Amino acid sequence: MDSDELEKEKGITILAKNTAVTYSGAHADGKNITINVIDTPGHADFGGEVERGLSMVDGVVLLVDASEGPLPQTRFVLRKALLAKLPVILVVNKTDRPDSRIDEVVAETHDLLLGLASDLVDDAPDIDVDALLELPVIYASGRAGAASTVQPADGSLPDNDNLEPLFEAIVNHIPAPSYDDAHPLQAQVTNLDASPFLGRIALVRVFHGTLTKGSTVARVALDGSVSTVRISELLKTEALERVPAASATAGDIVAVAGIDDIMIGETLADPDDVRPCSAITVDDPAISMTIGTNTSPLAGVVKGHKLTARLVKERLDRELVGNVSIRVLDIDRPDAWEVQGRGELALAILVENMRREGFELTVGKPQVVTQDVDGQRHEPFEALTIDTPEEFVGAITQLLAAKKGQMDSMANHGTGWVRMEFRVPARGLIGFRSEFLTLTRGQGIANAISAGLKPWAGPITSRNSGSIVADRAGVVTANAMMSLQERMSFFVSPGDAVYEGMVVGENSRSEDMDVNITKEKKLNNIRSSTAEELERLTPPRQLSLEESLDFAAQDECVEVTPEIVRIRKVDLDQTVRARSAARLKRQEQ
Repeated sequence: MDSDELEKEKGITILAKNTAVTYSGAHADGKNITINVIDTPGHADFGGEVERGLSMVDGVVLLVDASEGPLPQTRFVLRKALLAKLPVILVVNKTDRPDSRIDEVVAETHDLLLGLASDLVDDAPDIDVDALLELPVIYASGRAGAASTVQPADGSLPDNDNLEPLFEAIVNHIPAPSYDDAHPLQAQVTNLDASPFLGRIALVRVFHGTLTKGSTVARVALDGSVSTVRISELLKTEALERVPAASATAGDIVAVAGIDDIMIGETLADPDDVRPCSAITVDDPAISMTIGTNTSPLAGVVKGHKLTARLVKERLDRELVGNVSIRVLDIDRPDAWEVQGRGELALAILVENMRREGFELTVGKPQVVTQDVDGQRHEPFEALTIDTPEEFVGAITQLLAAKKGQMDSMANHGTGWVRMEFRVPARGLIGFRSEFLTLTRGQGIANAISAGLKPWAGPITSRNSGSIVADRAGVVTANAMMSLQERMSFFVSPGDAVYEGMVVGENSRSEDMDVNITKEKKLNNIRSSTAEELERLTPPRQLSLEESLDFAAQDECVEVTPEIVRIRKVDLDQTVRARSAARLKRQEQ
């Protein structure tokens, strides 16, 4: 169901999506049963999508890999599901993987469920622990289209050639929508879409009553105000397509059109008996970054790009309409705004989407959102889970110790891989991904979810290397790079345009270095004795948007254009930067 271009590139779910399956098999008792399926992101950064998805469903199918077992994303979504008191069906997928360990994965999932239940005693004291232990377990291979209630041997297919056992578990264990025939219409907007023909489309879950095409209903806005609107179009989902429908009853998830400024969380109700739905709650933001117009000397070089503050603000306001998990705050600047979200990845996805839409932006280094609790400064922490080959355990532990991380547990499954769990300040994980992949030679897997607020952990050193900064505008020359490449690595190639204050590479030492990257070779009429020697330039590192945000230091920002991503100093003038550094050094003394 992942149809977005970025979702396909990154291999993750970013936006929640829904479809409907009509089941009329052996366990349908001769009826056509409509099963609404909602695919939610597993990543904690997209918690707003998860909250919306869980507000529409009556049960959860927990899909776990037969080799990897439950991951941090599993814990995040499962915690939300248990808080909502939703029944759970466990599906162990990919049982035919050569490295599958089915018994251990089922045991780990049960331990996770019991651990979450004990953690949620205060928030949800009436959780049925016995039901969690007796949850139905289905063993499946999605690629083979097979499912069974009988556990197969590790690395083998289920003893069945269809998905009937899965449908049986859904029909028997997921309750049908509960509603009251005497209750008036009540439906909640859980998502938004747009159509060039219908305008704004609202995805709604009908809880009570009947919603019909052409009817007039009451709209309850987020501020509590009530107005009457007309449903001009009503669409149901079949497979991945939306088809027109005359009406929708309790339990249906449908799309409606005709309400131009409707927002997520609003209620459609009976005009004669208005009963609003409860609001959709979302976790507080943990990470913020400043997004503004492109202020570099190379801004607007390519025609057709979106450059003005008005266009940037309009785009951020549009993002607020469909993304309930971010906030946009004014910072008393006409050309920049502070954008807060659940995590660095969610904000990077927003910037990447704007880049692909033709915007030129200046993006600040991600920062954590702190809070004062009882007069003490608190910051968000993350529960970090790492899977890595065992030879990298020492290096990873040392790296996370420098990030103020504390190890909670470590388990060796005997396969050459080790799973470690840490509690780390969220700011310690900014820029962590690139260092982690370098340490593990690209083999390590790291996932993190929110672990709440804890007291400020103290200063954390970022990267140990410095930046190579261009000291003048011009064009990069091979001659200048040749004389510098032994001491540093570059982000630019010969022929690239640079300007004063632009970061062109990484220094092997901790301090920044200003260099003349545009120096040309002086020509004369004397033949060189080394003319026949061939020297080769080391290929430059091509940083992606996320890698650039990770690499940027506190006094740096990222210039984002549709063609290229550059890192630059906030203060481009070398003299101004030197004064600021001297002032900061005096303050530290």
